[in-house]
Amino acid sequence: MKIENIKTLGELKKSGYISKSIKDELRENLRLKIKSGKPVFEGVHGFENTVIPELERAILSRHNINLLGLRGQAKTRLARKMIELLDEYIPIVEGSEINDDPSQPISRFAKDIITEKGDATPIQWIHRSERFFEKLATPDVTVADLIGDVDPIKAANLKLSYADDRVIHFGMIPRANRCIFVINELPDLQARIQVALFNILQEGDIQIRGFKVRMPLDMQFVFTANPEDYTNRGSIVTPLKDRIGSQILTHYPDSIAIARTITHQEAKLDQNQTDAVYVPSLAKDLLEQISFEARESEYIDAKSGVSARMSITAYENLLSTAERRALLAGSNKTVVRLSDFMGIIPAITGKVELVYEGEQEGAAFVAEQLISDSIKTFFPAFFPKIEKLERDAEASPYAKILEWFFAQTGFELLDDASEEDYKKQLDEVKPLEDLIQKYQPEFLQTDRYFLKEFILWGLVEFDKLSKERMEVGYQFKDLYSNYINKL
Repeated sequence: MKIENIKTLGELKKSGYISKSIKDELRENLRLKIKSGKPVFEGVHGFENTVIPELERAILSRHNINLLGLRGQAKTRLARKMIELLDEYIPIVEGSEINDDPSQPISRFAKDIITEKGDATPIQWIHRSERFFEKLATPDVTVADLIGDVDPIKAANLKLSYADDRVIHFGMIPRANRCIFVINELPDLQARIQVALFNILQEGDIQIRGFKVRMPLDMQFVFTANPEDYTNRGSIVTPLKDRIGSQILTHYPDSIAIARTITHQEAKLDQNQTDAVYVPSLAKDLLEQISFEARESEYIDAKSGVSARMSITAYENLLSTAERRALLAGSNKTVVRLSDFMGIIPAITGKVELVYEGEQEGAAFVAEQLISDSIKTFFPAFFPKIEKLERDAEASPYAKILEWFFAQTGFELLDDASEEDYKKQLDEVKPLEDLIQKYQPEFLQTDRYFLKEFILWGLVEFDKLSKERMEVGYQFKDLYSNYINKL
């Protein structure tokens, strides 16, 4: 069908166009995608066997949907992806405020113009990208915003009384007729506004200032809600919840691999950063582990959740930290270091809700603790387990490294050291290379210096070395000599 040749109602009828509801439209296009084996919600990872099948079932059932989950669980992204299941173009009566279907008009404007012009009624085609409306529920949202109100200026200009329905100014929901309408954070919406919504879902009625306008709006509602909001800020009123066909629970990524995929997809990086900064695979895994540690941390409110956006912004900060260091050193290329992880602390502190104990310790301390916990979690996967009390210290795989530090007064890694100086410093600790050669011989050469630093940080976490923050870097020392010096 060549829509550019169809400009009137008469031409639309001759073309054989069959009108259908938006829920049938979504259902039929979903059926075609499933049959063809094409991915339906491309770019959403980790939900393939959980959330997406439930969402597909809801669409096939023609349900309005509530996506229930903690922040940063791709709820809004899923709703926006539903646009791809709409027909590419649909016809509306030209000039209609509420996207009137030419074959089934519901507004007075559309009915009057069709009565007057008949098959000569002009139509226009709207693209599916224009058929998505989104509203964040806040306590100040009014019925007038969503449903509509009487417009005194329109009444004055048209010289109409307030008893005439032509003085009505439609709100967002009527204007989203034949569209997907998303209300984010539904429990934040006042109860009286929710009551106005469930009448639309059930009856198709909209009531404005005493007008009872029977308008069978054709809409696909998608609501999102955070379980925390049910107790902290509000709740979904029972009559409205009863009219939402499917409630679907979302979740966080359940593996590091999925989390890495999401971060890589969503991070906003330019070509200069990706060309200049190389990120070792272990660094990427450590960064994702921070979110996993945060979701289990005693300092962080688990009910609030830890958004996937934390890993995304932390990854951006990590690359920016390394890039800045390279710029200061006049270098065109660099490799991320473990000490660069201190640059992601601002991305963590603004993304977590602390409980009382966390507030007492401070956000920066909690962020550093999460980085430490990630290193401690990953270390045994690469090197032998470190026992707190070793019967034969000399037989320990780490004995040579500890002996080397015992003979030193201090070992420093400066934040802004050039690549050459950084590698030279780590190469001085020869037992590090021996340990890697024994336990990780196939580790990428480009990643080995990161692994060397990882060993030092790991030995600190397992109380074999001490680490002190200086103004311009870190100093590593033998644990016991450091203890004696303090005495």
